[in-house]
Formats: sequence, C-alpha cells, structure tokens
Amino acid sequence: MKPGIGAFSSEVETGSRQENASNQESRAPFRFYRNKKGSNAWPAIVIALAFVAGVVPVRAQDYPSRSITVIVPFPAGGASDVVARIVTNQMSKTLGQSIIIENVSGAGGTVGSARAAAAVPDGYTLLAAAMGSHVAAPVLTPNVKYDPLTDFVPIGITAHSPAIVIARKDFPAKDLKEFIAVLRQQGGAARQAHGGIGASSHMACLLFTAEIGARPTLVAYRGSGPALNDLVGGHVDFMCEQSVSVAESVLAGSVKAYAVSAGERLATLPNVPTAKEAGVNYQMSVWAGLFAPKGVPPKVIAKLADALDKALDEIVVRETLAQLGGSIPAKAERNPAAFDRFVRSEIARWAPILAATQAEK
Repeated sequence: MKPGIGAFSSEVETGSRQENASNQESRAPFRFYRNKKGSNAWPAIVIALAFVAGVVPVRAQDYPSRSITVIVPFPAGGASDVVARIVTNQMSKTLGQSIIIENVSGAGGTVGSARAAAAVPDGYTLLAAAMGSHVAAPVLTPNVKYDPLTDFVPIGITAHSPAIVIARKDFPAKDLKEFIAVLRQQGGAARQAHGGIGASSHMACLLFTAEIGARPTLVAYRGSGPALNDLVGGHVDFMCEQSVSVAESVLAGSVKAYAVSAGERLATLPNVPTAKEAGVNYQMSVWAGLFAPKGVPPKVIAKLADALDKALDEIVVRETLAQLGGSIPAKAERNPAAFDRFVRSEIARWAPILAATQAEK
C-alpha cells in the first residue's frame, strides 16, 4: 500500500469510530463506494483524497519529506568536505531524512556554487560553502555565474579552522625562520600548491607569502585533497591549508608543519608553533557554512538552521572537529542573520586585498 493512502485510510478509520450519529450522512458516500458489490474502489479513494486535502495537511509535503543533497564545491577529502560530512551527518538525525553529499569541484569552488545557486529553491539542494568559494572566488575568477550575497540565503556557519603552513617532509628547514629564509632565497623555484584560485588554501598562502615577502610559483589543483596528495608525494614544496584537512597528515609525519595561523597553539598539534611565536604577523581563521538558493521559504531555512544549531551542540561533533584542529562557532554566531552579517563583513574585508593581487599580475 502506498504511504499516503495508508495514512489516509488509518485516519478515516480512527475518525469514523469517534464520530457521532450526526455525521453519518457525510460518511455515506464513502460507505457506498466501499460496500457496493462489483463497484470500482478507486473512485472512493479519489473522492476521499479530494475531501481531506482541504482540511488535513498532507504529510508528504512536510519538510523534509525526502533526502536532501548538499553540494560541496570541492573534491572529497578537502576541509570543506570533511566539515560538511561531520555536521550534516548529525543534522540528518534531527531532520529525520538522509543528507547526501555531492562533490562538484572546479574553478575554486565556483562550478559547484553556481549549480547550487541555480537549483530549485525547495530546500532539497543546499551548498556547503567555504571562505574561498564564497568570498575569494567571485573576486578572482572571471565570469562567475552567481553572486554570493544575492543568490543565496545563509543558514549558518559550521566551523572555524586556522591555517597551517606545511611542506614536504624532507624540506630543508628546521623551523619557520629557516623556512622563510629558504622561500625568499628560492623565489619562483619554490612550488606552492593550492586547491584552486580563491580556495582557502590559496587565500591562506596569499596572506602568508605577502607577509614574508616571498614569490613562489603557484601550482593549482582541483581542490586541496589532490594538492595535499602531491605534497605528500614530494611533487610540490609547500602549501597553507585548514587544520581540519591536514592535521592527520602532520600527526602521521607525512608532511612537515612550520606554523599555525591561530593566536594559540592547537591542542591537537601542540608541537606546531604559532606564526606569532616566530615574530610573523600571520593570523587568520578559515570558515565554512551552509547556504540555500535564493527563494527557499523562511520556515524551511529556520528548520535547517535549528537542525544545524543542534548538530553543533552535540559532543561528538565538537570532539571530532577539535581533534582536527577546528572549532565550533559561538552560539550567537550560528543563526542566519548573524551569519549573513559575518559573510558581508568578510567580503568587505577581503575584496580589496584580493583585487590588489589581481592588479599586480
């Protein structure tokens, strides 16, 4: 039996036991089609459905009534992908529906973001954006097919994560000061990997190399995951990426970490010093968040925001992100209005910096 028909039948039968005699006449049409020998039962069902449609909410239309797709505009294994999977796994339990992650990478996150912007605004296609795809890529990538401020509705911020300056494990420098000296000396001979123009790994190193006065050769990949793989393989020299996606590689010894962009050392990587300890003014936090296409009903946004808020309160989410060097946003930062203000301030802060790098080319 189909779920919708079964639910209706149960409600009619329950209601029929409770009705008094004054309602017998209104139920007569249902008895006629159900009891008359040789008649087709389908007209009864059609009439019944038409009757209750106007007085009983249709359960199948309650959001969410099916699985939700979250587009991650970067390859699997990168920071945005890791955070999205951790958070949405918990959100699905609150919403009562599965959440499917779809990795749509390319052009610094703009390919997947554009697809999400063009999706039907029904709440069943969302975007797990990052600082790079939502702030930097629209400035640095030509012909972007979405506006981060007008084509999306913010749901909430999911995590903060400092950047870590890492290099291939055999890089010839024992600490950050020596590392900086080597980069300055090598110039364009040093190869810096990043996950695409505008990606967080691109932005993180943009600030770092500008601060230390180095001009390495940039090697772009279709996401931080492939970039990290090549760094581990020794095909490139260094990169700067969120702790949530490189902490495990640092702990495993497959890459060498020189500095973290946080104000304090990370509990999960206590042996990695802050850049500030070496006298380098390099502090930044990379953020990630959930968005919906413009036009999604406010009640749906509110329901998603509530599920996200509850997910971030779960100890398993907090501990998992903390183990990777990430942190949970404060309660006041999570609601859609606060997140919207934050995104706007980030765009205003970074746009001039990013535009200046384009002018230097």
